[in-house]
Amino acid sequence: MFLCQRQIFKSQLFTERDFYKQFILDLQGCKREAVIESPYITTSRMERFYPIFEELLVRRVKIHVITRDQIDHTENIRHQATNEILYSKELGINIVLLTGNHHRKLAIIDRTILWEGSLNILSQNQSKEIMRRIEQEEIAKQMFSFLNLDKYLNIQ
Repeated sequence: MFLCQRQIFKSQLFTERDFYKQFILDLQGCKREAVIESPYITTSRMERFYPIFEELLVRRVKIHVITRDQIDHTENIRHQATNEILYSKELGINIVLLTGNHHRKLAIIDRTILWEGSLNILSQNQSKEIMRRIEQEEIAKQMFSFLNLDKYLNIQ
């Protein structure tokens, strides 16, 4: 626990071994909006997320995925990323493509939970990674504002 503007908030560290279990629970509890920044997207990881995303979309939760433009990928991942981006758009997921070596890895759930670290949420496979989960609205909104996400996501 840390002090933030006189408020206590929860901060937990996760590795690639235990991240997805908690992240999926956070997604399943999402009520309004999920923002995921993951520079890389692979078919194998997205196949695990599609059932969860579909469930969220049925509940009218807005899903925003911010990722690298396919032109910034090497050829071996470009095809996978293109297919998953097109399929995600068909489902109703808002896809934001960024150029210029986009490399941030984070997620903001309902603007109350912030995940940040080194793990590519939508592509991680075998690498050793770390993610921090911060459950505090002020911190999550600070990151949302700091990254100027309103500009990219067209949200009020």
